[in-house]
Formats: sequence, structure tokens, C-alpha cells
Amino acid sequence: MSVTIYHNPRCSKSRETLALLEEQGVKANVVEYLKTPMNLETLNELIQQLGFSSAHQLVRNKETIYKELNLNKDTDEVVLRQAMINNPKLIERPIVVNQQKAALGRPPESVLTILQ
Repeated sequence: MSVTIYHNPRCSKSRETLALLEEQGVKANVVEYLKTPMNLETLNELIQQLGFSSAHQLVRNKETIYKELNLNKDTDEVVLRQAMINNPKLIERPIVVNQQKAALGRPPESVLTILQ
């Protein structure tokens, strides 16, 4: 099983999700996406693997940078995705990927569905 977690060690949900994976015996590839930002291709793939129809479903709209950039629910998809690439803090976390499936670790237990 090849599992990757897009992780922010300062986020409690991200830490809880990583601990849950370890409890399940899963050795995940940890990507600290704030230190190693993803590219647009990876973001697009994650949105698709999560089953989301829009990047709006993966954006942290309570972040200060969201307001500073004048982003909102009507922001064009291309503009929003580029903002997320340029400001990875805008990307909701953690995201766990197993093969072609992904799950958002909110709550952490939700990632268990993609481990079977």
C-alpha cells in the first residue's frame, strides 16, 4: 500500500490523522506541503481524487490570506486554484491519498475508508 499524507505538523487534525495511520500500521509518505508546495497538476489531481467538483470545497476560507486576496464563493476556479498554489496555507488539510483515492482527514477517521 502506497499512502501519502499532505501534512501540516502545526495542525491538530493533521497530527491526529498521521497518528491514526500509524496506529493502523500504515507507513505513509509525509509531504509537508507548506515546505514543499504542490504544483497545479497535483492540486487538480487531488481535487479529482477527493471527488470534489470545485476547488472551493478544498479551500480554507477562514484564512486571513483568503480575505486579503479578495477571494469568495464566486471566485473563478482558475483564479482560486492558482491562489491555492501560490498560498498553500489556503489548502485544507490533511489530505490522505491511497492509490487513486483520496480523503480529507476531517475528521481523521474519514481516511479509513480509503485504506481498505
